[in-house]
This record gives sequence, C-alpha cells and structure tokens, in this order.
Amino acid sequence: MPEATQRIDAKRAALLVMDFQAGIVGMLENANTLVERAALAIRSMRERGGHVGYVRVGFTESEYAAIPEHNKGFSTAKSAGRAFHADAPATAIDERLAPQPGDIVVRKTRVGAFSTTDLAEQLRSRGVDTLILSGISTSGVVLSTIRDAADRDFRLFVLADACADPSPDVHALLLEQVMPRQADVISSGDLQRMLV
Repeated sequence: MPEATQRIDAKRAALLVMDFQAGIVGMLENANTLVERAALAIRSMRERGGHVGYVRVGFTESEYAAIPEHNKGFSTAKSAGRAFHADAPATAIDERLAPQPGDIVVRKTRVGAFSTTDLAEQLRSRGVDTLILSGISTSGVVLSTIRDAADRDFRLFVLADACADPSPDVHALLLEQVMPRQADVISSGDLQRMLV
C-alpha cells in the first residue's frame, strides 16, 4: 500500500472503468458490491474535478472477421454467436456506472485499453499523467493496461476492491505480487483520501 501522505492531483488523473459491461458484470457472483465500489470511485473523481474514462469491448462484423483462428482469447468470442457485437446489449456499459457528457468512452477489440483505441491521445490532450484502474478482469484488461500504461510513463494506481477476476487466487497473486511492481495498489476508500 502507498504511504498515507501520498496524494493524487485529480485534475491530472483519470479513473478508467474497464469492461464493466452488462454481459461481463452479469457473470460475477458479487457484482453488486464491485459495481458499488466502482461507483464510489467515479463519484470521488467527479467531486474533485478528475476525469473518468470508460473502456468496453465490442466488435463490428469486419472486426469479428479479422480475428485469426489462432488467437485463443478472441477466437472464442468470435464463435460465441456474436454476443460481443459492438451494438449488442451485452457490450453496453452497466447502467449503474453510466458515462456522463465529457467523459472519455472508447471501444476496444483486444484485451488492453490502449492498443486498439485512441485512449492515450485523449488522456494526453486533457493533461492526464496519472491513471487509476478498475476493471473486469484483473488478469485481463487490468493487467494488460498496466503493462502498456507503464510503458507510456503514466503514474499508476489499481483499485483492488474495484477489480475482479474469475479466479480469486489469480486476483490475489496479481494484486499482491505482480502489479505492485508497476502500480500502487489501493482501495476505493484510499482513493477518496488521496485525491486533492
């Protein structure tokens, strides 16, 4: 955990709410608690003038067609009956966390938040140098985004209680041993205290 005196300048920070989509949130056992913690983080950022960005996954027909069969993760999505079509209800951001005017919203076609979006450009144009990450899953979008964001020199925080993974053991391992190498792991309560 970071030192209690560490501060985050909200105006130079963005909370990324990643893959909180109807079709993904609905697969979690404790979805309501997770959504409540993400909502708390969103409120904290808005109250202090910070930025909120939403990342969702969804494919057009041509993007589905471009997925190679050897891509283990996405070839499964391709054969799942178009459940993650860009316009499908399952790809909509959970209505309890709905974006507001002025928020960043990007649609991706791979695991991480950056590689298939203009997210980095949107963040830099707003003067953002600090990212606070929340997402489903810890071993998917959160891990991929941390790696890429660290290479892009963002200051990084992960909201441990606003992330989830299908495997509790993997979730714990990543938050306790892997992610602290590139990010500070905090809670949504910590975020409220750290934002200035």
